[in-house]
Amino acid sequence: MSAKTVLITGTSSGIGLSTAVAAARSGWHVIATMRDTAKAGALLAAAEEAGVTVEVQALDVTDPASVEACLAGLDRLDALVNNAGAGHVGTLEQESVEDVRAVMEVNFFGVLHVTKAALPMLRASKGRVLTVTSVGGVIGQPFNEAYCAAKFAVEGFMESLAPVAATAGVHVSVVEPGAVASEFVSNVGLSDDALEQAGPYAPALSHYLDRTRDAFAHAQTPQDVAAQMVELLDAERPAFRVLTSDAARAFAGTKLKDLDGSAVQTLTNSWVA
Repeated sequence: MSAKTVLITGTSSGIGLSTAVAAARSGWHVIATMRDTAKAGALLAAAEEAGVTVEVQALDVTDPASVEACLAGLDRLDALVNNAGAGHVGTLEQESVEDVRAVMEVNFFGVLHVTKAALPMLRASKGRVLTVTSVGGVIGQPFNEAYCAAKFAVEGFMESLAPVAATAGVHVSVVEPGAVASEFVSNVGLSDDALEQAGPYAPALSHYLDRTRDAFAHAQTPQDVAAQMVELLDAERPAFRVLTSDAARAFAGTKLKDLDGSAVQTLTNSWVA
């Protein structure tokens, strides 16, 4: 029997890169996608070091034509990992609605574009969808208004989709990391330069930056998250919600009592089956 195929978005660094390598090590045929394949060097080096191969393809989650072109080239698909995303720090008064819309485009609509295109093949294979969200999809966080809004949207969408997809044999899961030591952090713009433009919000932003630097100084590794992603890929009956560290569970637990999503899924599954 040939290896099962998983398509992973956002694999040039961080969780996506580590998950691509770990999945290949676990026996999956990995379609590792990224917006710019010129940035595949780190992934390919990590795969070579691990003694595995991954297939790199271009995919821009914000471009439906790019998504369709990538998916059209696949003969089958057993799993989709929605990992591509972008952090954003800002507050509404000091940014445009277009700034917020751009964050939603990458972190929410990008997930929808890829999932919609993948679902026919996933129904055929009785496959699964894993979407990397965040504890920021559970608890809104200061200066993360747009980012948390997008992640809240993803959480609600996937929680609603899960029982419907299950009737067609497709498992849906969300993966909620807390702080993860990856390039994602450096791309957010967490620098003191932001304080110069913060105006009346400068004191609050300063406190936020101090707290965030401390949190990421004790961050979980991408490899640890990737190991849990592969457990989900290989699980016979994957949980709907996976919080990837004790810190993430403690943080989200201030809001969630249903930590693995089973109570909500039992309820909503009863509505459709």
